[in-house]
Amino acid sequence: MDAFFASVELLRYPQLKGLPLVIGGGRRREDDQLLTAHAGLPLSAIPLADFPRLKDYAGRGVITTATYAARQFGVGSAMGLMKAARQCPDAILLPVDFDEIRRCSRAFKAVIREIAPVMEDCGVDEVYIDFTEVPGGQREGGRVLARLIQQGIFEATGLTCSIGVAPNQLLAKMASEFNKPNGIAVLQPDDLQRLIWPLPCRKINGIGPKTDERLQSLGIRTIGELAAQPCQALIGPFGRSHGRWLHEAAWGRDDSPLVTHSKPVSVSRETTFERDLHPRHDRAELGALFTRLCEQVAADLSAKGYVGRTIGIKLRYGDFKSVTRDLTVEQHTADAREIRRIAGQCLKRVDLTRQLRLLGVRVGHLARPDELASTPPAAGKQPTPGESLPLF
Repeated sequence: MDAFFASVELLRYPQLKGLPLVIGGGRRREDDQLLTAHAGLPLSAIPLADFPRLKDYAGRGVITTATYAARQFGVGSAMGLMKAARQCPDAILLPVDFDEIRRCSRAFKAVIREIAPVMEDCGVDEVYIDFTEVPGGQREGGRVLARLIQQGIFEATGLTCSIGVAPNQLLAKMASEFNKPNGIAVLQPDDLQRLIWPLPCRKINGIGPKTDERLQSLGIRTIGELAAQPCQALIGPFGRSHGRWLHEAAWGRDDSPLVTHSKPVSVSRETTFERDLHPRHDRAELGALFTRLCEQVAADLSAKGYVGRTIGIKLRYGDFKSVTRDLTVEQHTADAREIRRIAGQCLKRVDLTRQLRLLGVRVGHLARPDELASTPPAAGKQPTPGESLPLF
């Protein structure tokens, strides 16, 4: 999907189309204030001058995504908002609406499944499709099917997507970036040297910053230069498995099958605070945030149809050091209050004398209720929204 999180907001605020728009910052407080100040006014009629600007942001949030107009200023995903404010101060800043994101995600995937049901779900905004057996799917090398998918998604959601068509997932992922936004790129095996080899190694999905830095230290900057290396020369610095994968990837080889059914390993929620919070001095605020995270995890579990019995926490201190603790119990649960109680026990096993910048809650060892030998206990009392239970 094209700039998915930002595009979803543009459906709500069409007057922002064509403008630099950044999505990030975590909470929806600014958006709520905007709606309250203009209650009764159509969202499309809210004046541009009243939208929050990136230059007014103060905190440690990061960008989730940005419109293509904002990207022209060097602003992009995972960049700190304060840094982005220096590069594009007048960009409009809106938080993520996760409920709307999930709704649009389900809607565009439903369109795809109707057309090409063999689909691997890769998150809220991306999928892989095997259309080998789709009637008429090979017309114009897959372009006809790609246009049909684009049209169906736009009619159902008002959103655009870019599609890469290739013999395997590795090349299809790269091709999907060629003609954004709202583009289609068909990549044939014969196109490898002309279209793929001149690209930086980072364009290969799976090569991260550390691997790229190591490759550059060896004088390897492009995919073509990587392909020119004998496999054995890559095994030395990267190990047998990774070295072979790098060599195969540079030659566009990938036999990964689509994973059409997968079970989540865990469900988690976490939040980074706008300022460091102290467990003693900010106990009430931390307690409320902790309870909310547990409620959100419980809601996510229920929505996905899972229960879990390993409950854990994650803390990040002011010096950026992180700790995790978890506890496995006998009974599976998706009950917010039970998750809160067990996660609270985990908190007793960490240092709570230092300031915190992040707090997270995780539930693992998942199962579906009908898979369990015995029926799990009925859900207990749910915490009242905003209820601030003791932090430990």
